[in-house]
Amino acid sequence: MSSILSGQRLTYETRSGDRLVGGVSLDVEPGDRLAIIGPNGAGKTTLLRMLAGTLRPTSGAVNLFGEPLSAMPPVKRARRVAVVGQTDQPDHRISVRDYVALGRIPHTARRSGAEEAAIIRDALERTELPLLAGREMGSLSGGERQRAQIARALAQEPRILFLDEPTNHLDPRARGALLALVADLGLTIVAVLHDLHLVPGFATRIAVLKQGALVACGPVEETLDRHVVRDVFGIDLLRLPHPHEDRQLTVFDIPLTRSTGASP
Repeated sequence: MSSILSGQRLTYETRSGDRLVGGVSLDVEPGDRLAIIGPNGAGKTTLLRMLAGTLRPTSGAVNLFGEPLSAMPPVKRARRVAVVGQTDQPDHRISVRDYVALGRIPHTARRSGAEEAAIIRDALERTELPLLAGREMGSLSGGERQRAQIARALAQEPRILFLDEPTNHLDPRARGALLALVADLGLTIVAVLHDLHLVPGFATRIAVLKQGALVACGPVEETLDRHVVRDVFGIDLLRLPHPHEDRQLTVFDIPLTRSTGASP
């Protein structure tokens, strides 16, 4: 299976010379749910933004469907990828339906009014928002707002959906529900996740960053092992039999200590 998104030796340095990401290469294949993980400051969001085309790398290249992303017109890119970022701040006064409709901007005048309405309605239904369509964005809970942002992205009809820490500020049950919804969309997903407990149930592949470098990349079961977790995060990973179900539990043993650095 050929990749639909490919990054080659991606490097990003700030104007002051700080290297946030250095020499990262990876491929994303159709149907992947790739989780980018790593400790704070590892370069996760920077890498995601370079892959999505919202940040130009200092060096290296990204190819999307075999074309250089840097040369792709913004409208063409927006018809292929959608991004839900950490800092998205929709106008609190806009209705959920009108906010989701903003996702149709890259497709202006390409379909009839009835077709446009059907696409928006489908995006609302897939994110379980029809009953909230008339509400103002400012009246939504955190989980509802995240679903509205994903619905807007779906209205773009993307081939790849990028999510930057989509479960931030949600309670544990809402985090699981949101990622279950995303996993069922049938899209290729690239997501930055900070909660390791969510990774095994959501991702098909992971990319592990440490200090801006890619230290591991591959299928979750093969790549997320105790040696990688201890080296990168300084905690232990345990796989234990579930006491009530015929499956394993992945447990991260996080000690309550003052130290925040990974063990040597």
